[in-house]
Amino acid sequence: MDFWGFLWLMIWGFFFIMYLMILFQIILDVFRDKSMNGGVKALWLIALLFVPLITALIYVIVRGKGMTEREVAAAQQSRAATEDYIRSVSGSTDPAAQIANAKALLDAGTITQAEFDQMKAKALA
Repeated sequence: MDFWGFLWLMIWGFFFIMYLMILFQIILDVFRDKSMNGGVKALWLIALLFVPLITALIYVIVRGKGMTEREVAAAQQSRAATEDYIRSVSGSTDPAAQIANAKALLDAGTITQAEFDQMKAKALA
């Protein structure tokens, strides 16, 4: 294979992968959209199966704005869930609760007085 053949292979490969990414994004959006009923979803999917390029272009033109809004909403929901999870496993951010936990550790003999003072200073900072 000469250089130009390889270059064209890379160009067509790029466009094919780009097309597949758009196609999968459209399929995800069809299933994510709660405003569409099952029949309309089925029609879009059948159209994507039989006339994929034209259907993908029509879908992006007609429903592109809603597609973006649903994608942003999904990203925000995912981010909020991640932040809630991080807050739940990271422990309390209340300084009084942190000091009380440190005092319980000190009373149990798990930490020394110097470590307790260090944790108290960190909680109050």
